[in-house]
Amino acid sequence: MKKLLFLTVLAGLLSGCIIKKQDVSGLPETVAPEEMEKIYNEIKTPFKYGLVLTAPEPSKKVDCPTIFRRNGRWYMSYLVYDGRGYETWLAGSDDLMHWDQMGRILSFSDSTHWDDDQKAGYIALQDYEWGGSYALQTFDGKYWMSYFGGNKTGYEAGILSIGIAYTDRDPAMVHEWQRLDEPVLRPMDEDVRWWENSTMYKSTVIRDKQEITGYPFVMYFNARGDSIRPHRGAERIGMAVSRDMVNWERFLKDPVLNHHRGITGDAYLQRIDDVWVMFYFGAFWEGRPNAFNRFACSYDLVNWTDWTGPDLIAPTEDYESRFAHKSCVLKYDGVVYHFYCAVNANDDRGIALATSVDLGKSDLKFLVTENND
Repeated sequence: MKKLLFLTVLAGLLSGCIIKKQDVSGLPETVAPEEMEKIYNEIKTPFKYGLVLTAPEPSKKVDCPTIFRRNGRWYMSYLVYDGRGYETWLAGSDDLMHWDQMGRILSFSDSTHWDDDQKAGYIALQDYEWGGSYALQTFDGKYWMSYFGGNKTGYEAGILSIGIAYTDRDPAMVHEWQRLDEPVLRPMDEDVRWWENSTMYKSTVIRDKQEITGYPFVMYFNARGDSIRPHRGAERIGMAVSRDMVNWERFLKDPVLNHHRGITGDAYLQRIDDVWVMFYFGAFWEGRPNAFNRFACSYDLVNWTDWTGPDLIAPTEDYESRFAHKSCVLKYDGVVYHFYCAVNANDDRGIALATSVDLGKSDLKFLVTENND
């Protein structure tokens, strides 16, 4: 009886520890409206500069920028779609406005592997401090990237899963990154959740040295579910966690951002003082036929307060008349730079830039709208 009582008490204590761990250290679960307004005024970029990167060939499309800094120069990983699927490329810049395309870092393959036709990569473990170094951090002597992959040709075709790539070489040099043999998260996994059991899309990975969630590596990704819940087929953003960047565990049962219809996707994180800011895009919400950039805030990486005010970016110009979405936002030398994917009426895609201050007229290329009649 004493042994049974001891085991019962021990189980209760362990249960309490687990509950406390999932309670993310007692941090506030919501961000006050005045703090949200303060963040909005800090990150807003009302001055549109135009397109800074277009496709290497007219038949191709570019998408999904991620910016990092190394050895005094800026670099952008981005996606190129050519009809077969996505490959991941690298570009370089001295001033964040004029970009030179450098080449592929995740390329198509013909090995009948799980990711032959889709390799959409996103640089991981970046310095996330607002106005910080924007440098990439290493773990286990390597630089890391998450990506979604698949083996069906076409635009985001087939079943897409999340994989991990890495390199021990200079990430600012063009070379093929190595990839794990198998995806780390799949929509057909036994522990898959209701909102991610159809296909998976963009992921972003941060290294949280405070381990607020109990884990050092935290991934946010958007996925589509085929559950019986209302608005099946919508995309939502949820979480996964890891201790080694290779083995990933699902975290929480439900998504952390869910607008129940259309798309909520492409999370990108920065930390402003003690507030985490998640930039994301919305598309095809009720009464809205286009795509636009929004944000949410959190103290604990788990509970997110959604901004209810104006969009950060929305379509207003010809080169972004359909979609203005997929954010990468940073602050450098007192200026906020908001990079995003712009899509015009012909479905041409390019990387556009908006800023917090007026940088004047640009000499940048703009997508040419052709007459399809």
